Amino acid sequence: MLVSALLTSLGINSGLCILFITLYSILRKQPIHYEVYIPRLLAEGSSKRRSNFNLERLIPSTGWVKRAWKLTEDDLLASSGLDAVVFMRIITFSLKIFVFAGIIGIFVILPVNCTGTQLHEVDFADFSNNSLDVFTISNVNSGSKWLWIHFSAVYLVTVFVCYQLYYEYNYISLKRIAYFYSSKPQPHQFTILVRSIPVPAGTTVSDSVERFFREYHSSTYLSHTVIRRTSKLRSLVNDANKLYRRLTRLQSDPNQEKYKRVRLFGEKVDILDHYEKQLEDIEENLRLEQSEVSLAGDEVRAAFVSFKSRYGAAIACHMQQSTNPTNWVTEEAPEPHDVYWPFFSSSFIRRWISKLVVVVTFILLTILFIIPVVFVQGLTNLSQLEVWFPFLESVLTITFVSEVITGYLPSLILQLFLKIAPPIMLCLSSIQGYISHSDIDKSACNKVLCFNIWNIFFATVFSGSVLYQINIFLDPKTIPARLAVAVPAQASFFIAYVVTSGWTSTSSELFRIIPFICSIIRRPFTKSTDDDFEVPSVKYHSDIPRILLFGLLGITYFFLAPLILPFLLIYLCLAYIIYRNQFMNVYEPKYETAGKFWPIVHNSMIFSLVLMHCIAVGIFTLKKLSLASTLIFPLPVLTLLFNEYCRKRFRPNFIAYSAEVLIKKDRGDENDATMGEFFDELITAYQDPALLPVHYSSNVDSLNSPLISSSERA
Repeated sequence: MLVSALLTSLGINSGLCILFITLYSILRKQPIHYEVYIPRLLAEGSSKRRSNFNLERLIPSTGWVKRAWKLTEDDLLASSGLDAVVFMRIITFSLKIFVFAGIIGIFVILPVNCTGTQLHEVDFADFSNNSLDVFTISNVNSGSKWLWIHFSAVYLVTVFVCYQLYYEYNYISLKRIAYFYSSKPQPHQFTILVRSIPVPAGTTVSDSVERFFREYHSSTYLSHTVIRRTSKLRSLVNDANKLYRRLTRLQSDPNQEKYKRVRLFGEKVDILDHYEKQLEDIEENLRLEQSEVSLAGDEVRAAFVSFKSRYGAAIACHMQQSTNPTNWVTEEAPEPHDVYWPFFSSSFIRRWISKLVVVVTFILLTILFIIPVVFVQGLTNLSQLEVWFPFLESVLTITFVSEVITGYLPSLILQLFLKIAPPIMLCLSSIQGYISHSDIDKSACNKVLCFNIWNIFFATVFSGSVLYQINIFLDPKTIPARLAVAVPAQASFFIAYVVTSGWTSTSSELFRIIPFICSIIRRPFTKSTDDDFEVPSVKYHSDIPRILLFGLLGITYFFLAPLILPFLLIYLCLAYIIYRNQFMNVYEPKYETAGKFWPIVHNSMIFSLVLMHCIAVGIFTLKKLSLASTLIFPLPVLTLLFNEYCRKRFRPNFIAYSAEVLIKKDRGDENDATMGEFFDELITAYQDPALLPVHYSSNVDSLNSPLISSSERA
């Protein structure tokens, strides 16, 4: 790729960023768009729609940037929880790494690369027609002593990254414990999930649970809630909710036609009366189904078991309960609103088959995605395009067109293809047998990360350098040599990808294109109110892998093609401001894992370091600097030893809290007068929402009337 093609991509994406940010700064002040740009503030009541017009609304402003910058970590922790703090620390951690690497890369390594003549000398007089390859390590002459600068940079950045990883792991681990100490008593702290419950003949699951825990945990056992199969009930509840919303919407619209045909050739009926009768029928069916489900025959051999103390719940969770380890299998319970209830409706064999299907599907999707990657890489090669599409030969001779196609189009097409990956991985994780939405998100996060690393990095690298010789089963001995040839060759593509996927995607996150378009389309058909929308939550399963992928690109390319680092730093600065703004105004936490996403970040960075070391070994061998290749070998070993130390030192604190922490917290609650009320609520905290009593309001005029009574909710 030529410098001119990169500049074209840079210009297009910079223009889009400015456009999105400008539109956001105007539209966010329009009351009709509050549900798109400040839904959280609207739901909390801290912002109201104002009808009075003033000219200031039409003038772009940067006040939101100042407010986002002033947001402290403590404020973020109080409003959005520890998961939001950890997410922002991923960004600040990456900023620290690439500021350090950027100083070395831009001011030391880049001049060395430019002074090399292995490819050809840099033509500063005709700068835009230089190939970006001359700014990479490929341009440094083989056997040159200047390569020792690259060698030293690899060691320096490895040490710095490991230090920062240790610091962050330790900081978040302590923050996690402090967050636990400061939290109010939560149901999941006192509750465990028990599965594979043995049920003797003539008894029920409930009887077995009661008898077992009364006998072996008599001093700490409080209550239990047996899980029942409620998939059909959930379907009825969803139907009732949809019908209720439709009914209230019709009642609130005075211009709505009162009489309609409900069938193609049927008679006209009073549509409100028709829906009310349908609602009553669904309510009756729901009550009958609830009665049937309440029978012992619909019990799943699983239950949520609650205890009088956190320490008692921890003992029951982490100790083997039976001489047969396949019975009375225990695990920590999620928060009540975090429970993924459809999971419990599946049998063991169905869950096992689902896991197998998910693994096979994931592998097939990952392999099949190589097809669009190969196509995208073909776009970066004009001669290849002329072979594929001979009729475009005359068009490709136009300079601007060729620059757009080679510099902007490939990364844009790849980004569009990758948009489908997160929802697919989330769907696969949801049928894999996880008991909570947070576990599903963590699983999807790992899947998306692996998918991106393989299809964006490895598949792009090898398909781009050897278009017709994609060797999936690589010989491990040749991996460093293959990477040394292929990775630097794709530096220009990844620089353009950072600009397109990083800059533009982040600014579009601020503008919220899809919600904005949906609100425009929906507005003529619905009467918008401050209660007629859902506050979104952060998509950790897609946002975290994107940041980590850029982290991998930055670490692997900082000594190969340091020109990528300024673009990464601009992306991280945009992400820092924009996501802080989104946490303040848009996103509301749907669950709290207390920072359990951080181990994914740590493992990804360790992988990036080891990959960088493998590439360095191959590069120095290729450049005939065998001593440097030999001296690099201790680095991956030391890095993996460091990772093992962190795994032993910090990882246990992310799996379970220690006895010291739990007992201190329990003792602190002994004098709390509200604990009695809390234990009363704990008894019903894990009741399946589909089994709660149904109450339909007789006044359908009120949009605020609840469909389901909250009197028995936890």
